[in-house]
Amino acid sequence: HGVPFRFPSSPDTGPGLTEAGKDLVRACDERRILIDLSHITEKGFWDVARHSTSPLIATHSNAHGLSASSRNLTDDQLRAIGERGGMAGLNFANGFLRADGRWESENRLDTMLRHLDRMMRLAGEDHVGLGSDFDGARIPSQIGDAAGLPNLVAAMAGHGYGEALLQKLSWDNWVNALERVWGE
Repeated sequence: HGVPFRFPSSPDTGPGLTEAGKDLVRACDERRILIDLSHITEKGFWDVARHSTSPLIATHSNAHGLSASSRNLTDDQLRAIGERGGMAGLNFANGFLRADGRWESENRLDTMLRHLDRMMRLAGEDHVGLGSDFDGARIPSQIGDAAGLPNLVAAMAGHGYGEALLQKLSWDNWVNALERVWGE
Protein backbone atom coordinates (compact mmCIF):
# COMPACT_ATOMS: atom_id res chain seq x y z
CA HIS A 1 0.00 0.00 0.00
CA GLY A 2 1.01 3.60 0.06
CA VAL A 3 0.07 6.81 -1.63
CA PRO A 4 -0.05 6.35 -5.42
CA PHE A 5 0.90 9.01 -7.93
CA ARG A 6 -2.37 8.69 -9.87
CA PHE A 7 -4.33 11.82 -10.69
CA PRO A 8 -6.98 12.59 -9.72
CA SER A 9 -6.93 10.48 -6.60
CA SER A 10 -8.27 10.56 -3.09
CA PRO A 11 -5.87 10.39 -0.14
CA ASP A 12 -8.12 7.57 1.10
CA THR A 13 -6.07 4.95 -0.76
CA GLY A 14 -5.39 2.16 1.67
CA PRO A 15 -5.47 0.83 5.18
CA GLY A 16 -4.45 2.65 8.30
CA LEU A 17 -1.68 1.72 10.68
CA THR A 18 -1.04 -1.81 11.86
CA GLU A 19 -0.73 -2.48 15.59
CA ALA A 20 3.05 -2.28 15.15
CA GLY A 21 2.59 1.10 13.47
CA LYS A 22 0.49 2.37 16.38
CA ASP A 23 3.17 1.15 18.80
CA LEU A 24 5.79 3.01 16.75
CA VAL A 25 3.74 6.22 16.94
CA ARG A 26 3.61 5.95 20.74
CA ALA A 27 7.36 5.20 20.88
CA CYS A 28 8.08 8.26 18.73
CA ASP A 29 5.97 10.41 21.06
CA GLU A 30 7.91 9.16 24.09
CA ARG A 31 11.17 10.14 22.38
CA ARG A 32 9.84 13.45 21.00
CA ILE A 33 10.34 12.28 17.42
CA LEU A 34 8.02 13.99 14.96
CA ILE A 35 6.25 11.87 12.35
CA ASP A 36 6.04 13.37 8.87
CA LEU A 37 2.55 12.71 7.48
CA SER A 38 3.24 13.85 3.91
CA HIS A 39 3.52 10.33 2.46
CA ILE A 40 0.81 8.55 4.46
CA THR A 41 -2.67 7.40 3.50
CA GLU A 42 -5.67 9.27 4.86
CA LYS A 43 -6.55 6.42 7.24
CA GLY A 44 -2.94 6.39 8.42
CA PHE A 45 -3.09 10.15 9.02
CA TRP A 46 -6.14 9.77 11.25
CA ASP A 47 -4.57 6.81 13.07
CA VAL A 48 -1.52 8.95 13.87
CA ALA A 49 -3.85 11.75 15.01
CA ARG A 50 -5.62 9.32 17.38
CA HIS A 51 -2.49 7.66 18.80
CA SER A 52 -0.06 10.60 19.00
CA THR A 53 -0.09 13.53 21.38
CA SER A 54 2.41 15.49 19.26
CA PRO A 55 1.58 18.21 16.75
CA LEU A 56 0.55 16.81 13.37
CA ILE A 57 3.24 17.61 10.79
CA ALA A 58 3.05 17.28 7.00
CA THR A 59 6.33 18.81 5.84
CA HIS A 60 5.55 18.98 2.12
CA SER A 61 1.89 18.64 1.13
CA ASN A 62 -0.66 20.92 -0.51
CA ALA A 63 -4.42 21.44 -0.52
CA HIS A 64 -6.33 18.51 -2.04
CA GLY A 65 -9.22 20.90 -2.70
CA LEU A 66 -7.05 22.68 -5.30
CA SER A 67 -5.12 19.72 -6.70
CA ALA A 68 -6.66 16.27 -6.32
CA SER A 69 -3.41 14.41 -5.69
CA SER A 70 -3.51 11.65 -3.10
CA ARG A 71 -0.43 13.29 -1.57
CA ASN A 72 -2.31 16.48 -0.76
CA LEU A 73 -4.24 17.20 2.43
CA THR A 74 -8.01 17.32 2.66
CA ASP A 75 -9.73 20.28 4.29
CA ASP A 76 -10.40 18.17 7.41
CA GLN A 77 -6.73 17.16 7.62
CA LEU A 78 -5.63 20.79 7.35
CA ARG A 79 -8.07 21.79 10.10
CA ALA A 80 -6.76 18.97 12.31
CA ILE A 81 -3.17 20.11 11.76
CA GLY A 82 -4.07 23.59 12.97
CA GLU A 83 -6.11 22.32 15.91
CA ARG A 84 -3.22 20.11 17.05
CA GLY A 85 -0.62 22.88 16.82
CA GLY A 86 1.07 21.25 13.84
CA MET A 87 2.41 22.36 10.49
CA ALA A 88 1.64 21.90 6.81
CA GLY A 89 4.51 22.80 4.48
CA LEU A 90 3.80 23.95 0.93
CA ASN A 91 5.14 21.42 -1.58
CA PHE A 92 6.68 23.12 -4.64
CA ALA A 93 6.22 20.15 -7.02
CA ASN A 94 4.16 21.07 -10.07
CA GLY A 95 2.11 17.86 -10.02
CA PHE A 96 0.95 18.55 -6.46
CA LEU A 97 0.14 22.20 -7.21
CA ARG A 98 -1.65 22.15 -10.55
CA ALA A 99 -5.42 21.58 -10.78
CA ASP A 100 -4.79 19.16 -13.67
CA GLY A 101 -2.00 17.27 -11.86
CA ARG A 102 0.47 17.61 -14.75
CA TRP A 103 4.11 17.32 -13.78
CA GLU A 104 5.88 18.45 -16.91
CA SER A 105 4.00 21.70 -17.40
CA GLU A 106 5.16 25.07 -16.26
CA ASN A 107 3.49 26.46 -13.19
CA ARG A 108 3.02 30.04 -12.07
CA LEU A 109 3.76 31.27 -8.59
CA ASP A 110 0.15 32.41 -8.13
CA THR A 111 -0.82 28.73 -8.06
CA MET A 112 1.42 28.35 -5.01
CA LEU A 113 -0.19 31.41 -3.44
CA ARG A 114 -3.67 29.91 -3.88
CA HIS A 115 -2.50 26.81 -2.00
CA LEU A 116 -0.98 28.93 0.78
CA ASP A 117 -4.20 30.96 1.07
CA ARG A 118 -6.35 27.85 1.38
CA MET A 119 -3.97 26.11 3.76
CA MET A 120 -3.87 29.18 6.02
CA ARG A 121 -7.65 29.59 5.88
CA LEU A 122 -8.10 26.00 7.10
CA ALA A 123 -5.10 25.39 9.40
CA GLY A 124 -4.41 28.98 10.45
CA GLU A 125 -1.50 31.21 9.52
CA ASP A 126 0.53 29.91 12.46
CA HIS A 127 0.43 26.35 11.10
CA VAL A 128 1.59 26.72 7.49
CA GLY A 129 5.07 27.20 6.07
CA LEU A 130 7.27 26.54 3.08
CA GLY A 131 8.00 22.86 2.54
CA SER A 132 9.76 22.79 -0.86
CA ASP A 133 10.65 19.33 -2.29
CA PHE A 134 13.96 20.13 -3.95
CA ASP A 135 15.01 16.48 -4.27
CA GLY A 136 14.19 15.93 -7.91
CA ALA A 137 10.61 17.18 -8.23
CA ARG A 138 9.76 19.47 -11.12
CA ILE A 139 9.08 22.85 -9.57
CA PRO A 140 8.16 26.23 -11.05
CA SER A 141 11.03 27.64 -13.11
CA GLN A 142 10.71 31.00 -11.33
CA ILE A 143 12.13 29.19 -8.30
CA GLY A 144 14.31 26.45 -9.81
CA ASP A 145 16.25 25.71 -6.63
CA ALA A 146 16.83 27.24 -3.20
CA ALA A 147 18.49 30.29 -4.79
CA GLY A 148 15.09 31.16 -6.31
CA LEU A 149 13.25 31.37 -2.99
CA PRO A 150 13.45 35.19 -2.98
CA ASN A 151 11.23 35.11 -6.09
CA LEU A 152 8.56 33.23 -4.15
CA VAL A 153 8.87 35.57 -1.17
CA ALA A 154 8.52 38.56 -3.52
CA ALA A 155 5.38 37.00 -5.02
CA MET A 156 4.02 36.44 -1.52
CA ALA A 157 4.67 40.09 -0.63
CA GLY A 158 3.05 41.21 -3.89
CA HIS A 159 0.04 39.06 -2.99
CA GLY A 160 -0.42 41.13 0.16
CA TYR A 161 1.40 39.05 2.76
CA GLY A 162 2.94 41.48 5.25
CA GLU A 163 6.42 41.19 6.71
CA ALA A 164 5.23 39.39 9.86
CA LEU A 165 3.35 36.78 7.82
CA LEU A 166 6.30 36.31 5.46
CA GLN A 167 8.53 35.61 8.45
CA LYS A 168 6.01 33.11 9.87
CA LEU A 169 5.67 31.24 6.59
CA SER A 170 9.40 31.28 5.86
CA TRP A 171 10.73 30.00 9.19
CA ASP A 172 9.05 31.13 12.43
CA ASN A 173 6.16 28.69 12.23
CA TRP A 174 8.54 25.76 11.73
CA VAL A 175 10.74 26.82 14.64
CA ASN A 176 7.69 27.25 16.88
CA ALA A 177 6.34 23.80 15.98
CA LEU A 178 9.70 22.18 16.73
CA GLU A 179 9.91 24.01 20.05
CA ARG A 180 6.43 22.72 21.00
CA VAL A 181 7.80 19.19 20.69
CA TRP A 182 11.45 19.48 21.65
CA GLY A 183 11.32 22.42 24.05
CA GLU A 184 13.32 25.59 23.74
